[in-house]
This record gives sequence, structure tokens and C-alpha cells, in this order.
Amino acid sequence: MKKLLFCIVAGGLAYAQAPSGYYSSANGLSGASLKTALSSIITNGHQDKGYSGLWTGYKTTDIDKNYENDGSILDIYSEKPNGADPYKYTPGTNQCGTYSVEGNCYNREHLVPQSLFNEASPMVSDIHFIRATDGKVNGMRSNYPFGKVGTATFTSKNGSKLGNSTSSGYSGTVFEPIDEFKGDIARMVFYFVTRYQSKLSSFSSGNMLGSSAYPGLQTWELNVLLAWHNQDPVSQAEINRNNASYNFQGNRNPFIDNPDYVNKIWGSGSSGGGSTGGGTPSTSTCVSETFETIPSSDASTYATRSWSNGGMTWTATDARTDQTISSKAITIRNGSVQSGTSANGIGSLTVTTQLKFSGSTGTLDVQVNGTKVGTVPYSSNAVTTTLSNINISGNVSVNLVNTGSGNRVAVDNLSWTCYSGTSRQSMMTSSKDQAADSQTLRIYPNPVTGQEILVKGNTANISKAEIYDSRGKLIQTIEKPFREGSTIRIKKLEQGIYMLRLSETVLKFIVQ
Repeated sequence: MKKLLFCIVAGGLAYAQAPSGYYSSANGLSGASLKTALSSIITNGHQDKGYSGLWTGYKTTDIDKNYENDGSILDIYSEKPNGADPYKYTPGTNQCGTYSVEGNCYNREHLVPQSLFNEASPMVSDIHFIRATDGKVNGMRSNYPFGKVGTATFTSKNGSKLGNSTSSGYSGTVFEPIDEFKGDIARMVFYFVTRYQSKLSSFSSGNMLGSSAYPGLQTWELNVLLAWHNQDPVSQAEINRNNASYNFQGNRNPFIDNPDYVNKIWGSGSSGGGSTGGGTPSTSTCVSETFETIPSSDASTYATRSWSNGGMTWTATDARTDQTISSKAITIRNGSVQSGTSANGIGSLTVTTQLKFSGSTGTLDVQVNGTKVGTVPYSSNAVTTTLSNINISGNVSVNLVNTGSGNRVAVDNLSWTCYSGTSRQSMMTSSKDQAADSQTLRIYPNPVTGQEILVKGNTANISKAEIYDSRGKLIQTIEKPFREGSTIRIKKLEQGIYMLRLSETVLKFIVQ
């Protein structure tokens, strides 16, 4: 593809576009701290040009200079990177308007739906995540999250699809762009949840956003976008758009300027939402529950409540649903809040609590698989508590139990980090010898398809291969992996990012 060719030839240019010192306050940071620093950087200087101002902005930001290079609108929902586009739009002339089929007009596509933030400013007019796209395809995408489509119910003329999700952790309807623009979309969504992280608790999730600053996205959606970011590198078209958007609006997308920020915040290089003590090996968020989908019927009545979110089933006993903290919350009296089972262990747990109505301060017991691992306090003020170093691997179920006599305690923003029992950092070594091995051994092609990995390089002395998921959980071991050649047979994997460990060498690969 044109995009990949550019990144091979001139990939370093992506790091040279921001003004000198623009990101200096983010130097040396990772995880939530890096995300917060970037949020401050890109908030400063942001000039809200208004919703109608987008039409003016598009005349410099969304012009095709990299495919046909004909001055038409560069529409990610109709552009065909390797062939003739099905239709073209003249900037200004072909603005919507009304539409009934593809090719009628272009309008303003909020990649994070504006319904999630009630069309409020400055989000509603932020050009960094609002693209000029065909009106019909924009309408079909509606407010669905992004994911991998199984059976398509709609396919645009460039191959963008709407249909049921086959992305792990979510089974609803999703929209999937063509491969050429998957990374573009991921980096624009990452921009949104970074720029507006302080407002996320007041937004609706739309089955994609998280309600807390970190990680800022539902776990399943984060995994999709991380894979898309890694499989589709930054293109010249993105760099051009970022520069034009900076000139128009006064701020930049840091994930285009510095793509490594993505994995430093959310990937294997991140430090998560806070310290979990020496040797807690996996700090990516495994489960995040915002209680936005709790039942609303008979809200002030105490009863057993059950709901699902992001593939996880929850049950609360002796619970009501009419109280709030940051937004919706579950309030338990003489009951508990229990999760379903998560397969990736638990490192540290974070939760916000608040005593409602009358009563005295107290604590909730935190149980993992039925065993008490600690307590979290509650009082009349909302308080957020983190329990560190729980460090239980494998299948886990978490239960918060109210042991107080009649105290009514609201619970909100419950999350925990994964724990594999194997340090990812111990795998991701940086010694010179191992770096040399990494240059010798490589996976080709990457992303991989099917159930085979072809490894090029000297594999003669490798006796064992191990495959880890993006959270550091060991999911497959293959003894004598190269006894029949250079191809490793693997079990069927979900879409995402994985690591292949061959002796002391670790190689990252992507499954589409």
C-alpha cells in the first residue's frame, strides 16, 4: 500500500512535525501519567472554531494530496487506495445537504459519536476526530463503535462494513473501515480520550468509551484500536492532516507525531493507572465497570440486580440503582456486588465508594474467588481507593461485600488490572545480544492470518516457543517448534497483539 511504502522509506518524518519542545513536558513518562501530560499539552492552544467552522477547515485538512492528488475531499469511507474512487467531492461545492445514496454529498463524521457528549463544545467541533465523509456511509455508521465485522449488513463502495462484531468481548453491531484507514481511526479516537479525559465521567459510553481518565476506553474497544494502530502505521496523509489541523485549530494529535506514545500509554510499555508495587508484572486494565448499564426499573427498590457490560456479567444483591457518584452507581445495603469470571487474573483493584443517606463510615470486604484480599473504605464523601499487589493469576471473580448494618453504600468505577504471574518486562529485554537476535529472527508476514507463523532467521537451536497475549498471559507453549521447518502451528487466536518468545528473543505479531 502507499501508506506502508511511505513509512518504510520516510517513517522518521512523523517525529519531526511538531514545534520544538511541544512535547517536552511528556518526556520520560508512561501510562496514565503520560496520558495526562499529553492531555494538558493538546488542551493548551486549542481554539474552538465552531461547528460550521469545520467546513472551512476541511478545505485544508481533508484534501486528497496522497492518493489521486486531485484536490478532492479525502474520504476514508470512499477512498480506494489502489484503484479509482467510486465518486469524488469538490470541497465546499458538495457539502450536505440531503442524501439518499452514496455519492450525494459529504458531511461531518464524528468518529466518537456526538450523542455521547450531548453535542457539547468544544468536542462537537474538534477537527482532530471529525472527518469529512460521505453522508450515506456516515449515516449507516450511525453511533456504533468500531470493531471487526462478522456478517456485513451494509458494505460501502470502498469496502467499509457494518455488521455483527466478532471482536473479543463485544457481540453488538460495529463498523469496520478498510485496512488503509484503521490506524488513522484508532489514533483519532486515542486523541479524543486523551484530549477530553477529564470529561469522560460525564459522557455516555456508547459501548466504546470508559468513564475514567485511564484507560479511557472499554477494554474490548481498546484492544481493537491497539491492534489497528500497530497494523496500520502513520501515513503521509495523516501527517499532512495533523499539520493542517494544527494551523487551523492550534493543537496537534500526539499519536501521529509520536506513534510510540500509544504503546507507552496502553500497551506493553505502559505503567497503568498507578504503582502496584515492585514486581507486579501486568498493569493493563483487564476489567472496567462504570455501571452505566445497570437496570433502571424500580430504581429505588432494594432487589437483586443483574446486567452485562463488555462481555462481563454482574450481580448485585439487596441493591438499588437510583443513586449516583460520577454518573450511575450501584448502591448496596446488606448485599454485595459480584463480577462474572475474568480469565486474565487480577493485579490491583480500584473502586470509588460513597455512603448514601444516613449511617457511619465503614469498609467493604473485597473478595477474589471467595477469599478476602482486603477492604475499601467508604464515607459521606466520594473516595477512590486502590488495592495493590493482589496478584492472583488465572480465572478470577471479584465480590465487594457490605458488612455494615444497614449502611447504604454506592459503588462506581470499579476496575482491576490483569495479572499473569509472568513479567512482561522480563520478556521484553533490551540487551545488545538479544537485540541482535531480534534483528536476525523475524515473523513474516506480519500481521499473520490463519493458524501458522513463519519465522525467518536462525531457528536451529530453539527448543521451545511460547505465545503470550498483550497482557502478558501465557496462552500456548510449543516444544521443538521448528522440527519440521520454519513454520509454527498455533491455535486459533482472537484479533489482537501477541508476543512470540523464542529462547531469549521476543517478537511481536498481530492477528487480524
